[in-house]
This record gives sequence, C-alpha cells and structure tokens, in this order.
Amino acid sequence: MSKTGTAADTAEPRPIYSTGGIAAASAAGIGVAVIVTFTMVGWVAAPHDTFGEDIADLLRGAVLAWLVGHHVSFAIPEGQISLLPMGLVLLPGLLLYRFGRWLARNCEIGRLRHVYRAALAIAGPYAAIAGTLALLARTDVVEPSMPRALLMGFVIAFISGGAGVLRQLMRDKGVAAGDLLALMPDRTRSLMVGMLMSAGTLLAGGVVLFLAALAFSLPDAIAITRSLAPGVVGGALLLIVQLAYLPNAVIFAVCYSLGPGFALGAETVVAPTGVSVGALPALPLLAAVPANGAAPMLSLAALAVPFLAGTIGGVLTQRSAPDVVSEAAPLWGFVCGVTTGILYAALAGVAGGSLGAQRMTDVGPSAWQVGLVAALEVGVAAAVAAWVANWWYTREPRRGGEAAPRNEVSVPEKVSDGAPVAVELPPDVPVGKGLATVTPLRAREDDEPGEGAEPEEAGIAERRAELRRRRKARRHDRSLERRARKEARRELRSRRREDKGGRWRRGASDEPSEEEMYGITYEAAPEDVDPAPRS
Repeated sequence: MSKTGTAADTAEPRPIYSTGGIAAASAAGIGVAVIVTFTMVGWVAAPHDTFGEDIADLLRGAVLAWLVGHHVSFAIPEGQISLLPMGLVLLPGLLLYRFGRWLARNCEIGRLRHVYRAALAIAGPYAAIAGTLALLARTDVVEPSMPRALLMGFVIAFISGGAGVLRQLMRDKGVAAGDLLALMPDRTRSLMVGMLMSAGTLLAGGVVLFLAALAFSLPDAIAITRSLAPGVVGGALLLIVQLAYLPNAVIFAVCYSLGPGFALGAETVVAPTGVSVGALPALPLLAAVPANGAAPMLSLAALAVPFLAGTIGGVLTQRSAPDVVSEAAPLWGFVCGVTTGILYAALAGVAGGSLGAQRMTDVGPSAWQVGLVAALEVGVAAAVAAWVANWWYTREPRRGGEAAPRNEVSVPEKVSDGAPVAVELPPDVPVGKGLATVTPLRAREDDEPGEGAEPEEAGIAERRAELRRRRKARRHDRSLERRARKEARRELRSRRREDKGGRWRRGASDEPSEEEMYGITYEAAPEDVDPAPRS
C-alpha cells in the first residue's frame, strides 16, 4: 500500500457530501483539461489567426466538446445536432469511476446498501457543473441544451461514480462479485443474468456484423481517407472521431440484425429487406453501409442472432432458479426478452439523432420498432428455451443411474460465530432451491426409537433428536444475545437521558437489528409428498 493510501486509511473520515463535491469538481476539471489539450492540438494543425483572437472561441469549443462527451445535444440555426458519439462518454465515465473510489477511501460508508448516498454526493454537484458549463458555452450560433446537460450529467455521474464507490467497498470488505449476486433473490438474479447475456449476445453479433461489413468495404474506406488527405495530426483526430462513433455503428448493426434496420437521412433505409440511401458524408466509417438494392446475402445470417440470444437468455434464466410449476418457465423467459427489448430501445434512442436540417434530420433506428421487435424475437425464443431448460433441470436429478445428492445443508451455529457448520439431514427430508417449494410436515412425537425399531429408523430418529437439540441450543443462545442487547440499549438510553437533561426524542437509530434471521427452504417433488393428511 502506498503512503497516500495509508494516510487516507488512518486519517479522520471526511464528510461525504463535501467530499463528493470535491470529487465531482476534480473529475469535471480534468475532463475539460483533456478536451482543451486535444482542441489545442487541432487548432495548431489547422490554419488559424493569431492566438489572442481565437482563445475565447477555442475554450468555448473545448467546453462544447466536453458537453458532447456527455451526450448533450445543441441547437444551430439550421436545426439541431443530436447524433452524438457514444464513445466519448468513456472519458467522463472513467474519471468519475476513479474519483468514486477515491471518495469511498476517504469517507466512512458503513454498508454496501448505502452506496447510493455516495453516488448522489457526486452526481448532484456534477450535474450542477454540467448545467453551468452549458450556459457558459452558449453563443449566437450554438446553444447547448441545459436540461439535457443537467440530466445526462446526473445520470453519468450517478452510474459511474456509484460503480467506483461500490467497487472500492467490495475490495475493502473482501466481497466478491459472486457473493454480491448471491444477496439478490433467486428470480431477480436469474432474470438479470438472462437479460445481460441476451443483450451481450446481440451486441457481439452487432460487432461481428459491422467488422465484417467494414472488412468487405475496406478498399472504399481507404479511398475516402485518401481523398480527405488529413495529414498526420488530422488523420489522428479523424481516427479518434471514428472510434468515438464506433458504439453508434455497432448499435446500428444490432438494429439491422433485429430487422427494423436504420435510416441515414429522410426517406432512406438500411435493413435486411433492402437498402436505399442517398449521398453520405465523407467518413471512412460509412463505407460499411451496403450499396443500394437488395441486402447482401451473407448479412441475412445476422437475422439468426436474436433467436440465439433469446435461447441463451432463456436457459440462463431458469438455470439458477428452476420452477416447480413448469407453466411459469415460459413466462419468465418472455420477461427476459421484454427487458432486453426495453434496453435496446433505449440504446437505439441514444445512438440515433439529427445532423442538422434538410435530409439529415433523421439518422438512426426507430426506438419503438427496435424495442418491440427485440421483445418479440428474443422473448419468444427465450420462452421456448426456458420451458425446455426448466424441464431438463427438474428432470435431471431423477434420471436413473445417477447418485442422489448429499442431503446436508449449512446452518449458522450462532449468530456471533459467523462460521456456518454443515448439518446432515435425514435422507427422507427433501433439499433444494426454487421459487415454489413444497415441504411435508412431520410429527414431533417419538423422539426416541421404540424397542422394536429397525436400525435405519433408529438412526433417523437419533438424527432428528440431535437436530432438535441443536435448534433448542440456538434458540437459547439467541435469547441470551437479545437479552444482552436489550440491557445494553437500556443502559445507553439512560445515559442519553442524563446527557440531555431527561429529554428523550424518538427517531431513527443506527442501532443494529435485534436478530438476524436465517431460513432453510426445502423442495419436494410431488411424488415425495404424502397425500394423506397428518394429524
């Protein structure tokens, strides 16, 4: 550990909200400085007047580029510019992530669930800075959208800064990502994993489709670059611009594989049903757009990607949380597809936009069409795959020739110990996981086996008696701990009354809860449940 980190760990914790303001100002200042550096490089490489006459416009242009990096649209006399590069969001995102970790190291955040407080401490000041810069960058020609600056600044800072705080807390407390997922309910976790895998499969298909189209049209891209003759510095800036627009191009490719496609101007379409475009800007990245006419035959293979994504998502949705009721599995698979469609509808809306007036006012995919088609294609495939996977997962343990799973479960011996112990349960007690479970009730009498009991029944009775003794011991320990905590709280309240002159105000308290609850859920197959009622 570095000296700086050691000093931060031993020093007094800082107030979270003032430290969040420092983190937001630092992230914004470094981001503007980086943009100013690139703007200066472009200014040096281009023909210009004296430095004193251009310095104000140079700084204003750098601030405008910083706002564009936060996906803030702006108006010009000819129309509106809202088709912005999604890749530039990476710069403020990384800065906010790093300063989120810095905030977590210097402030006291007791629990992982309090991460949102640190995220708000960064997001609020950062949004105010973004709105202020949007006002300062206004001219008679360019007018950034202040509401969008406030919104996007808050959203980017909340997500990125919160992710940095969470990562640092997980590292300090020794919490792995798998343990964090294990804290979520089974169905919520399975839906999230299924949706992320479906969305990731679609994204991977879009990357492959775009790279294949660009490789096929590589001679055209080289010809466009040579016609521009940007030079060394201009070529580097042109490469940066294209890399910044690369995420937009990948989202466009995903929309092509879904079916609706995208537009490159008014009355244009690029879709599997056909291609009809007009004159395009001289950008090497646009060489990947196919020529007018029928869509290339090889590109039609991308239409299978949504169904593959739905199959993977449906299987993973049921993998960690199989349903006892098989009719519910297709429903959860379809929900996985719907959430994937909502995600890509939002991405399609962010990736598209306008490039001014006239024919370039409509560029990009239709968000509602992409969301609807993605929900149907991915959802139907996920529903079928989820039904098949659920049948397989529920039937697999009962196939002949396989060893039955060991019938034991981890139960905490004491709340204060923290180390779970393995308790071996009777063989006839079902063990499993699921949302819908059936647990047969068993009689509490006959603690000890009779004289004529079989050896196997005697062993079962002994294990049950041992389990009951352990449960009684745990209840006794918990009652002693509760009694001790009550005594401690009673003494603390009396001290507070003495300190405040007998005045006691009821309110929120940071005291721990009286008891930590642990539960075990047993799942039984229908044939394992005794249909006869028990008295």
